[in-house]
Amino acid sequence: MPIPPDQLATIEETANRLATESVLAQVGRDDSLVPAYSLLGDLRERCADEPALGEPVVGLHTVLEKLLDSAQPFDAATLSELRWLVEWMPVAIECLRTGQPVPPFGSAHAAAEDAEGEVADPEAVTPAAEDVMLDLHLDENRELLGEFYSEAVDHLQQIEAALLALDQQPDNPEALNSIFRSFHTIKGNAGFLGLVPMQTLAHEVESLLDLARNRELLLNATIITEILRSRDAIQVLTQQIARALENGQLPDQIVPVAHLVAAVKKLVVSGGVAEASAPAPAPAPVESVETPQPESVPASVVVPLPGAAPEPIAQPAAPKAAAATASNTKAAGGGTVRVNTEKLDSLMDVVGELVIVQSQLIETSRQSAGGGSALQRNVGQLARITKELQSTAMALRMIPIKPAFQKMERLARDLARDFGKKVSFVTSGDDTELDRTVIEEIGDPLVHMVRNALDHGLEPPAERVDHGKPETGTLHLKAYHQGSNIVIELQDDGRGINPDKILAKARRQGLVAENAQMTREEILNLIFLPGLSTAEKVTSVSGRGVGMDVVKRNIEKLRGKIEISSEVGLGSTFKVKLPLTMAIIDGLVVRVGEDRFILPSTSVQRALRPVRENISMVHGQGEVLDLRGKFVPIHRLHRHFGIADHVENPWDGIVVIVEHAGKVSALLVDEMVSKQEVVIKNLGAFMQNLHGVAGGAILGDGNIALILDPGSLLQSAA
Repeated sequence: MPIPPDQLATIEETANRLATESVLAQVGRDDSLVPAYSLLGDLRERCADEPALGEPVVGLHTVLEKLLDSAQPFDAATLSELRWLVEWMPVAIECLRTGQPVPPFGSAHAAAEDAEGEVADPEAVTPAAEDVMLDLHLDENRELLGEFYSEAVDHLQQIEAALLALDQQPDNPEALNSIFRSFHTIKGNAGFLGLVPMQTLAHEVESLLDLARNRELLLNATIITEILRSRDAIQVLTQQIARALENGQLPDQIVPVAHLVAAVKKLVVSGGVAEASAPAPAPAPVESVETPQPESVPASVVVPLPGAAPEPIAQPAAPKAAAATASNTKAAGGGTVRVNTEKLDSLMDVVGELVIVQSQLIETSRQSAGGGSALQRNVGQLARITKELQSTAMALRMIPIKPAFQKMERLARDLARDFGKKVSFVTSGDDTELDRTVIEEIGDPLVHMVRNALDHGLEPPAERVDHGKPETGTLHLKAYHQGSNIVIELQDDGRGINPDKILAKARRQGLVAENAQMTREEILNLIFLPGLSTAEKVTSVSGRGVGMDVVKRNIEKLRGKIEISSEVGLGSTFKVKLPLTMAIIDGLVVRVGEDRFILPSTSVQRALRPVRENISMVHGQGEVLDLRGKFVPIHRLHRHFGIADHVENPWDGIVVIVEHAGKVSALLVDEMVSKQEVVIKNLGAFMQNLHGVAGGAILGDGNIALILDPGSLLQSAA
């Protein structure tokens, strides 16, 4: 029975995605192994009725499964087989479409055998004219390439944002003009620097966009997907420039663009009705295109000048003109200046030292001068100026969360196509600002959360209709301020999390005792345990019990916390609370014996002096506090740190109620000293693995206080 045309189109699209993964795959690495395995699984199901097409897929799928089971990366033979398969698939699909017999997969190998009977290397294919190595002329162009790289990163972000907007509103002239200008600028600057692959590809995309601007072509999903792929290829090329600028490593691999150029030309000729791009001709492997800006390359941010009104990002100048003012490049309106982030980090460090000295001066003035003295008035004025300077320095490091949200929108679009689901991705609060370091670190947790929401949360269209829901699911990603924190929420209207299923799976895997009694909140938090997965089958984004434990670990590393609320059949909400900055913490200073400690205010619920009647011993739990009818375990800090001369009876001291991962505990301390902002200091390699300690701080009297980490502290105490 012949494969229906719509199913054949789906097979072709999946094969194209597999071709992209084969481009990114490398011998000795497993980055693309799981995605390739998942795509082969999809092809295996869809080609089940056509043995000529399905047998090679089944064979390779089995080989990749063995690699995954043994935790092995791609080897040369398997990667070669994968690339031969993606070369053979378009030919086989076209034969099925036209009713011709499918050529055996083995014939593709036989045709490439040399005189000695060995299979030719698929990477030895003669590249097209566009597939050439980037020639950077680094010595003479270093300054120009640095400016070009910074501008290209900005343009690539703008292109992705505008394309995602066009995906929802194809007739949006503002977004279309923005993309056209960005590709035009990249083309011109790349041509000036002799970056042939970038110039050629950008020129072809620019021609395609010009037709759309002149209403000679109507944008559709196929065209937008092709432009996104072209943008990703240019992004990989910019990464090669970044590595060359950072450590002098010149490009040693060809990034294939010929297949993209051909696909775009085909769209131009056909008016946008061509099929998606053919797979690349087994090029040399390239690195992943996830991150537009490697961490090793010093970033730069556009900082608004004092008193300047916000303005749209100006069109970057040509590299030759920009070189003259590379150290102080201003936007056209004169309202912004591009500053290397290393300088901002240095400024923040100096301001931190100033805050410490100011605290010491306040303490000295209290001891050596009476109230209302000239010294105290001057120190008070210094404190006000220091506070303002500190706020300004922190503001310079703050950038909008919009680029991170934009990546999630792109990810949702691509995954929805992979899963055959319909999704409306909505963002709000994307102008909320966070410390640059926090935004860099929050990217991975957001990726895992969005992937899980699409794979586990949202149902397929048919299932949603059966349950009386619209076939298009909704993902809502939003950010907002809450006190001294930033809250990021991801909400879906999918099937929700079934606590009974989670608990049953955890018990089967031995992660929870059979007789354990748990609240709904505690059961939902089980999804953060390593190795726990409720997926029915392994896909490219779920099913191996990894992901959500990474989310929790990364968020806690940022001194944040994550909360879950879910209703079966209605959807789930993941709420992440993060501090505004990683450099300064708002803390509660407590004393135990002669030592002082700092508790992050975000973890403290309240502090109280208990009465003797509320303290008791409970079998299996130890010492507990009766807090309004709920028993809260008491942990004594003096025992954890071995401190003498401490308060022994809880009713003679203070208990601080702290909350972490949904669990409430009480810490016994001798005295509450103060509440103040402190600058976080690294304790160095000698004390970096100290349980319960997140860092150190210098207090106003010059003494050092340890900053406590409630999570690891309570875990080690338990």
